[in-house]
Amino acid sequence: MWGKLGCLSSSNQVANESVHGGNLAAKQRVLTSICDVCAEENKVCKGEHSLDHQEPAQANSSFAHAVINMIGMLVGLGQLSTPYALAHGGWASAFLLIGLGIICAYSAHILGKCLEKNPKSRSYIDIGQHAFGAKGRILAATFIYMEIFMALLSYTISLHDNLFTVFSGTQLNLSRAANLSTSQILTVVAVLVALPSLWLRNLSSISFLSFGGIFMSLVIFISVECTAIFGGVKANHKIPMLQIHNIPAISGLYIFSYAGHIVFPDLYKAMKDPSKFTKVSIVSFASVTALYTSLAFMGAKLFGSGVDSQITLSMPKNLFVTKIALWATVLTPMTKYALEFAPFAIQLEQHLPAKMSSRNKLVIRAAVGSFLLLIILTLALSVPYFEYVLSLTGSLVSICICVIMPCAFYIKICWPQISKPLIILNLILIAFGSLLAVSGTISSSKLLIQNLKMRPDHST
Repeated sequence: MWGKLGCLSSSNQVANESVHGGNLAAKQRVLTSICDVCAEENKVCKGEHSLDHQEPAQANSSFAHAVINMIGMLVGLGQLSTPYALAHGGWASAFLLIGLGIICAYSAHILGKCLEKNPKSRSYIDIGQHAFGAKGRILAATFIYMEIFMALLSYTISLHDNLFTVFSGTQLNLSRAANLSTSQILTVVAVLVALPSLWLRNLSSISFLSFGGIFMSLVIFISVECTAIFGGVKANHKIPMLQIHNIPAISGLYIFSYAGHIVFPDLYKAMKDPSKFTKVSIVSFASVTALYTSLAFMGAKLFGSGVDSQITLSMPKNLFVTKIALWATVLTPMTKYALEFAPFAIQLEQHLPAKMSSRNKLVIRAAVGSFLLLIILTLALSVPYFEYVLSLTGSLVSICICVIMPCAFYIKICWPQISKPLIILNLILIAFGSLLAVSGTISSSKLLIQNLKMRPDHST
């Protein structure tokens, strides 16, 4: 199966119908890109690839359009955790947040250089293959699917946490019989409600869900801003200068906030003038970094060290905007499942017998998708620690996709053209990324294990 990871059907319809569809819809486009491997090996893709295959969308994205799309890809779940990260890392950790933004902007730039070197590459996975052959393609695909799986796990944990707050004090009679807490039962119900979205095969329906996700993210941000301005909470908490022992763990939270590189090749290919991609990266990352930094300081000053890993959970419960933010956070994960599972579903269908009826394929697709989502639900209820799972995702996966792999690809692909200082710079970034990856993974894993051992039984 891994040997045919390139044989994915194109789904440009999603991006064309959802111009600002955010990173989840864009991930689908990247992961379902055209089969360059099959073409190079003179093979014919089987299944429905030949039926669903479309030519790449015309490159007609303007500079402003590209900036808006890149910002939309970057802003997401990670922004909710930046106040928590700053409060626990100290105000000096803001330099790490800003520095990672600069590094990720640079790594986006060199991904563009890799695409410029080989115009046939159309996705992050293609760049991996160009650099290191089949092994590079498998490695890139593995990390991408890991990021999707762990991001979905984080979304489901977020769903549970916010349902717990929304229905605080509510007790269901069923909870005792099922040996589950009220919030756990409500999370199961919410996931079951979202489950049929995995059965969608029409890309127009899936792209519609991306609009819902973007809208919910906007509602959450506005709600937090309204709380800061009109909520009556005084921003008088003191932020420590630096808590060095927390840096490894919070570095994962920071880097996760900049995760979006797997879609950048797709954005590059969609531009009218790809030579402006570097400027797009600079403007986009500068804007997002400014947003994250301001939100981090605002949340840390408002709620201090007691700020929750999701700032929406720290907002005053009596405010109307808090209820809006909580419900928006609850609804957001429910719009993500179909978008995230689409690459898996398309890959699955391509490996089914060509003679199999569409109905049987839909049944298998629905069964497999439902099974995977139930696994994620089980893990989310078993490991309800949002900040540690998110930090582990950032340290274990995102740092590799955003920093280590782009630098390695760039050195390998562009070695004859780049100067020695630039080679040294990229090697330093690889070493720095590896240090953050190892220390962050160890730290977040230890914290996760410690909290699991001390986990109390929930009865709410």
